[in-house]
Amino acid sequence: IVHDTLAFSTEGTPLGLVDLQCWARDPDEAGKREKRKGRPIEEKESYKWLKSYRAVAEMQQLCPHTLLVSVADREGDVHDLFHEALHTPAGPKLLVRSERSRQRQVEDDFLWNKMRSEPVAGHFEVLVPRKSTRPSRKAKLEVRYAAVTLRPPKESQLTAVPVWAVNAREVEYGPEVTEPLEWMLLTTVGVSSLADALERLWWYTLRWGIEVYHRTLKSACHVEDRKLSAAGRIENCLAIDLVAAWRIFSLAKQGRETPNVPCDLFLEEEEWKVLHAAVHNEPPPSKPPSLREAVRMIGALGGFLPSKRYPDPGTVTLWRGLLRLEALVEGCRLAQFVYRQRDGP
Repeated sequence: IVHDTLAFSTEGTPLGLVDLQCWARDPDEAGKREKRKGRPIEEKESYKWLKSYRAVAEMQQLCPHTLLVSVADREGDVHDLFHEALHTPAGPKLLVRSERSRQRQVEDDFLWNKMRSEPVAGHFEVLVPRKSTRPSRKAKLEVRYAAVTLRPPKESQLTAVPVWAVNAREVEYGPEVTEPLEWMLLTTVGVSSLADALERLWWYTLRWGIEVYHRTLKSACHVEDRKLSAAGRIENCLAIDLVAAWRIFSLAKQGRETPNVPCDLFLEEEEWKVLHAAVHNEPPPSKPPSLREAVRMIGALGGFLPSKRYPDPGTVTLWRGLLRLEALVEGCRLAQFVYRQRDGP
């Protein structure tokens, strides 16, 4: 099992891995969930969230003038995590989607009931993408926010934690919508206006980037298909695949977000020259092409055919293209070596 922490800019650009945890579950512990309640968090898998937060805290010390926010989905709705953030005043902030089934209590009420009683601060629309047989739609959401105090679970010895809650709930939807959208976010970053609430919601949408990263890791790098006999070998291979997946994801993202920057920010001179010669069957130009041009050429090596619907290659196609580019560059180096040996210096 892998639990990774990936850094993103507020524009959604993947900056690299901050933390990585890798372990295997003990088969003898299967089916013993009820016995875990009385155990300290250090003996539970949920401890991974505290380890991840502490890794971000180390980076926060190195970047004291940058606001770092540790973002987690509903699995990260662990009171110990909020307690850790409360007692790390110089550390990173938190933004966690709350899990409704955990019956979060604030003051003397259930969190969801509390937020329903708050006034609507405003509305905004989001595009819900098509999924399987579900068509895409524009969803209208009403937004509420409030300062709340999270009470610890009954069996916990921890104290209550002051946070801000932001609730976005879909309204005015038709009968065809069987699962209306609703997010309940808990954050240690202050929320005092609708603009603040919308910004926190935007930050949470960036979390989807790690799902794209994991899909790249599985579909492009085929990390789940590795047939290695020892855990150490799997971890070594995983370390390479994780960096490769980040590079592919970063290329795809930057090729769309910053298409006009020169590609030598991401590719070595030898790489982009061989790439251009292979795709266009002509000598490379004196100046590096734009990043978008380079990404599309890498996609072409991977079999990408641009269309009006898909003008840019995806991560799997880029992975195939980069593999071919690596082989071409290695072939170019070998050819230069052979000719140098034959013709002399």
